Amino acid sequence: MNDKTKFDKNIPSRRNFLAPIGAGAAAAAMVKHGKLFAATASIPSIRIPKEVAGTLGEEPKAGSFDGKGMSGAEVFAKLCKEEDLAALFCCPGNYTVINAIAAAGVPSYGGRTEGAMCAAADGFSRVTGDVTACSGTEGPGFTHMIMNIASAHAARTPLLVLASNMQIAGDDREAFIQTGYQQPITTGMKKYGKRLTAPNRVWEYGAYAFRNLKSGVPGPVHLDFPGEVARARFTDSSKLTDFYDKSKYRSDSRPHPSRKEVEKAMDLINRAERPIFVAGQGVFQRKAWDALKEAAEKHEFAVVTSGPIRGHFPDDHRLSASLSPDALMSADLVVFVGQYCMPSPGEYRFNPDVKVIRVHPVAEDLGRNWPLELGIVGDEKVFLEMVATDLPRKKRDAWVNELAAARQAYEKTNLDHYELGLKHSRATNHIHPAVMAKEVHDFLYRGDIDPRQTVTGSGGWTSGLFAGRWLRAFRAGQGVVCAYQYGAIGPDVAMMIGAGAAVQRGVGPQAPYKGAPVFVVSSDAGIAYSLFELDTAAKYKIPVVAVIYNNNSWGMWPSAVGSARSMHMYLFQENLRYDKMAEGLGARGEYVQTPEELREALKRSYQAATKESASTLINVQALKEFTSGKDYPPGIALPPEPGVGAFAH
Repeated sequence: MNDKTKFDKNIPSRRNFLAPIGAGAAAAAMVKHGKLFAATASIPSIRIPKEVAGTLGEEPKAGSFDGKGMSGAEVFAKLCKEEDLAALFCCPGNYTVINAIAAAGVPSYGGRTEGAMCAAADGFSRVTGDVTACSGTEGPGFTHMIMNIASAHAARTPLLVLASNMQIAGDDREAFIQTGYQQPITTGMKKYGKRLTAPNRVWEYGAYAFRNLKSGVPGPVHLDFPGEVARARFTDSSKLTDFYDKSKYRSDSRPHPSRKEVEKAMDLINRAERPIFVAGQGVFQRKAWDALKEAAEKHEFAVVTSGPIRGHFPDDHRLSASLSPDALMSADLVVFVGQYCMPSPGEYRFNPDVKVIRVHPVAEDLGRNWPLELGIVGDEKVFLEMVATDLPRKKRDAWVNELAAARQAYEKTNLDHYELGLKHSRATNHIHPAVMAKEVHDFLYRGDIDPRQTVTGSGGWTSGLFAGRWLRAFRAGQGVVCAYQYGAIGPDVAMMIGAGAAVQRGVGPQAPYKGAPVFVVSSDAGIAYSLFELDTAAKYKIPVVAVIYNNNSWGMWPSAVGSARSMHMYLFQENLRYDKMAEGLGARGEYVQTPEELREALKRSYQAATKESASTLINVQALKEFTSGKDYPPGIALPPEPGVGAFAH
């Protein structure tokens, strides 16, 4: 409020507007807004500020030791650029660092909440395998990221978490605001962390960060920057500790499995009648999908994928067991390759006594949770290339036929559930989750769109369980398991906006489908956490189609049945218009209650995404009772693991 506005009694501030009238009269007056504000100009249209395109189009301007020198933030940004940091997602805060990274030329995105931007960075990394960064201000900005840092940790995402942290000079004094010790807070949800306290070591600790991000099993790295470090100035690189090229502070060398161990593994595989490979995240991270496919086709072993990203072995391949859960118990040898989050016997649908081989880049993890016939320390890609070269050709007709029969049975079960859901939808004029999931499936994989094109993600409870059974992945980096392992509710839409940014840029395995829309299925509970990031998608023209299952409740509402005074805590207002909220954020909105309406909404949304780079939220109106198998069979069920829909390991 400027000085003129502050004292002008003719301008209706909240105070002078309400002063002469009572509360009830004020409320009544507000309802008559047409009369009160009749002279007000029409509401302007939503538009993207011209500065967005203007500043995105500027040439990078990296710091220099010449003249006034480089700040500590600029030194760190120089290292990030040289390490090919794929993207930065942030909210304003940690200003010196994020400005320096953006100026250095790292693709940077600013959103509405730090937590959602952390999820977006995770999503970008999940579909590319690249290192990404998120950033928030000290105190509340940093703590807002915690849920999604933990989610990235569970997914073993190479995520660089950055945050400012006031000044060292204010330690223990609660000087000004937002002070706090960050590193203890991320204990248990990071691979490495450091509070930078010596300005001249900023390059050295940047090297520590990327050494951890790009070696072994990936995971989040957390660096916090006090003002003394970020704002320090250097005119001479010799003043920086260990200021040398990345080729001298880390290695791209990978552990090479011993020939003796590989030969033993191949002997076990060759003698097995029904061997199966569990291809985990490491296969994707190491871009080993071609070697995996070559080895599988040569020796006819089955493959099932696991982890936070799917598609490194195609779901429609005749050797894929991802849609053949009934065949898993028949496996007589399981080979885990790149399985970073290791299940225990009983959590996967294998015989608990089955023989197991595990290939892992870190020796300390071999033998954890599952007893091994053979543990091999080795790089996933190196191992698979050796197997593809040296395994003999073999036909396993009985095993291949069993996989096919199990796949057919699984798909029949899905169709039976769909038919039941369609019956419930017709009877209630609301959309059952099985119907929603199949309509999305048919639109993406049975119509005019290349089935390999669209990157998808899913989350929520009821929505995620049904969508997981129908979403498919036919190529590397195509399917994101948003709730993987940590089970976070809410990051889904933001995560897929990050994935959409990667597709928009055509990064890594997304290059053939550069600019294509991404799809996400989530819930009314989940959208509350990242709805406002539709503004971010609109600002950067990232085309996202968000299918939101709106059943007016938290998915766990049955937990309140029979408990006195409890149900109200699980319920929302009914028939909320998330589609209208989306429109208020510059996205498109669609509201649907029938399968036919959903089908047409998917077509319109996809067309808007491809032709206008517009995002859409499709509000799928449902009933909470669809979760109940008693009221509306089949109800919900956890998916068999490993395979499509799996999210625990």
